[in-house]
Amino acid sequence: MLFFHINVALACLYVLVRHVRYLAWPRWAKISFGVLLLIGSQHHLYSRIAFGSMFLPEFPQPIVVAINVAFGVIFFLVWFQLAYDLIGLLLRWVILRRKQHPPKILRTVMSFAAIALACFGVAEGMRVPDVKEMDVTIRDLPDSFDGYRIVQLTDLHISKLYERPWVAEVVEKTNALEPDLIVITGDLIDGELPLRYDDVQPLVDLSARDGIITIPGNHEYYFGYENWMRHYGGLNMLTLENDHIVLDRDGGQLTIAGVTDLRAGNTDRPEPDVAKALAGRPESAPVILLDHQPKMARDAAPLGVDLQLSGHTHGGMVWGFDNIVAMLNGGFVSGLYDIEDMQLYVNNGTAQWPGFAIRVGVPAELTVITLRKD
Repeated sequence: MLFFHINVALACLYVLVRHVRYLAWPRWAKISFGVLLLIGSQHHLYSRIAFGSMFLPEFPQPIVVAINVAFGVIFFLVWFQLAYDLIGLLLRWVILRRKQHPPKILRTVMSFAAIALACFGVAEGMRVPDVKEMDVTIRDLPDSFDGYRIVQLTDLHISKLYERPWVAEVVEKTNALEPDLIVITGDLIDGELPLRYDDVQPLVDLSARDGIITIPGNHEYYFGYENWMRHYGGLNMLTLENDHIVLDRDGGQLTIAGVTDLRAGNTDRPEPDVAKALAGRPESAPVILLDHQPKMARDAAPLGVDLQLSGHTHGGMVWGFDNIVAMLNGGFVSGLYDIEDMQLYVNNGTAQWPGFAIRVGVPAELTVITLRKD
């Protein structure tokens, strides 16, 4: 965590020294802008000091929105200024072979572009997502499951940014799809149970013919794991922790398996174990695996999994930045992948972590997956 805070501080320092310092603005405006960016850059540290975790910005929602905008401005200005410096260097020393100063107005344009993108990105990150519908072909799928509709929710991150009204709207929109099954692939919450008790209550109204299944994500391990696992059961959700269930329909069978999260390796709790989750399953039944993080998908493919559903990456959040996020997740970031005889679907997420709630070019998803016979 210290490494994260230092890197963020260095990014902000780069923006202040290379960008804000040279803005053609009045001195008071530059100082004010710089102070706001500096405050926004360290909001994860404030959360850690005030609330015990950098993953829990428990400030009033308007403040959480404001610090996300400030953090977003820094994020975009880092990339803009890097491009400015590299292109400027290229022009000055390689092409023109003399010192050439770009127009002063260009930095002002960069600043306002970053502010506009950050405001847009936070607004996009906060809205209830549109429905995304897709068909997935499953080998040897029984006739009775052809057309089976699964709604995948993931990375809800219920928090000060995504409170009860937002959750209720997601539930209403999900139920309107009349799914056969609802799966929630981790990171439902940010915060201990007493803080989020009221906000998660609308989840009890989720409705699907074959019920609601969830698995833990990494964030469940930050906030009272056992309390949340018990509470999910009270919300009529079945939590699969290295286990599976078998769905029967008109003589056909479909296995739904779920594993714990890789974060469990840093605790005394069971690590994800696909082999254990599949032990005792019917050999003839296709397998859908729920695994919050996609990075271990290549290990699941040889074990007989037909389709893995994951989240965690938030789709990369910002177009272009998704390539970096993919490198941190085994090469997977968004969409459908073929891995040997298995398919992997990485969902962009229903919401965002409130520490970086920005989406530009990477929309959130409320995803309907319709199973089809091969």
